[in-house]
Amino acid sequence: MFDPVEPLKQPVTFPFSGRTAKNRFLKSAMSERLATFSTFDPSGRGQPTEELVRLYETWAKGDIGIIVTGNIQIKKDHLEATGRNTIIDRDLPSVYLQEWTEVARAAKSQGSLVIGQLNHPGRQVSINIQPYPEAPSDVEQPSTGDVLFGRPTPLTKDGIKDIVDRFTYAASVLHRAGFDGVQLHAAHGYLLSQFLAKRTNMRTDEYGGSLVNRAHILLEIIAAIRRAVQNPSFIISVKLNSQDSIPEGFCIEESIMVAKLLEIAGVDFIEVSGGAYEQTTRSSRDKVTLLYFTGSPELIPSDYKPYTVETREGYFVEYAELLRSHLNLSKVVATGGFRTSQGMANAVSQGAADIIGLARPLTAEPLLVRDILRGEKKTAKGDRFPESPMLRFVASAAQIAEIGNGQDITDFDNAFHVARFIAKMQKEIPAAISEALFL
Repeated sequence: MFDPVEPLKQPVTFPFSGRTAKNRFLKSAMSERLATFSTFDPSGRGQPTEELVRLYETWAKGDIGIIVTGNIQIKKDHLEATGRNTIIDRDLPSVYLQEWTEVARAAKSQGSLVIGQLNHPGRQVSINIQPYPEAPSDVEQPSTGDVLFGRPTPLTKDGIKDIVDRFTYAASVLHRAGFDGVQLHAAHGYLLSQFLAKRTNMRTDEYGGSLVNRAHILLEIIAAIRRAVQNPSFIISVKLNSQDSIPEGFCIEESIMVAKLLEIAGVDFIEVSGGAYEQTTRSSRDKVTLLYFTGSPELIPSDYKPYTVETREGYFVEYAELLRSHLNLSKVVATGGFRTSQGMANAVSQGAADIIGLARPLTAEPLLVRDILRGEKKTAKGDRFPESPMLRFVASAAQIAEIGNGQDITDFDNAFHVARFIAKMQKEIPAAISEALFL
């Protein structure tokens, strides 16, 4: 008897580390906000908590092939949002090695690979946290709603070396804690993404100008992690924008070129995303025009056969498919917009992606992957929210907190629960927006 989700059950072996994920699912990074936090004392920030461990124990029970943590910050006073970010900073009194070992144990308890996502926000940090942000150039982040940003100071070469060292240090801590690898966040307008985009990188030294120069810091970090960890089975992955969808932002042609450089550098998998905090653009499910048609025709291989439009799901699946056609070894993860097991299976079986990434569906149903693989579910739970990405971000954050605290998960497919949540947010929305910067 034909099994419609058989493609999703297949293991995938990564080309450079040699590690194997037990199936084709990846839990994509979301900011958990379940670490310790002190407004006035940076040394009291960033420690993993019992709630964070419980969250990852729960996701592990969902039989997910790869679990990627929320973005771990590498600098205690440069955080991606107001709130309880996890932090690995060599300047803190402790690196919380024991606590990170517990997180790794929890996430790996059912056979998942666990990857720690590392991040620095660059200019994209609330002025309430850091009034003097650091970035490639002094291009200020536009204010959005009630979130204000300071004008960034361009990083010196010594400052760039410090950033490279901090990413490397954090990766070495996670390796010692038992993590299977790291993911470098080079998407969504954060620091590494700022270096890649001409809009935010006005430098004239070896870290600016040509695309190879703009990718220099990212490649330096990868090489430095390899030297520090000294373990060929340690996975290095990158989250990369397909495009920023803003003028002078990172574009599709550049993304493909960077992906090729990442493959040469030995990156096991690239997770495809898109947009920046300035503007989030995602292709709608029923839009027939493919993303790459906005790029250069020469990027499309002569033997390219488009993914079946009638059954397509996923915000970036067309780009993932195009990117995959330009790579020989590195695996491609398509994340965002998947809701049906059939759509997920089609993306894998028809060659659009090697791995399916899920984020918010797993806050509503942490055991969703297990249920799909068993054939017990065909569709992820929906919600009754009006069209508001910000409300959905905040709602998922609330569900993450519920899982971490061992509470029942609010069902946002219930109109009453949605109405009650929106009423609460109307009182708390300024703080909630500050908490829910781009995941």
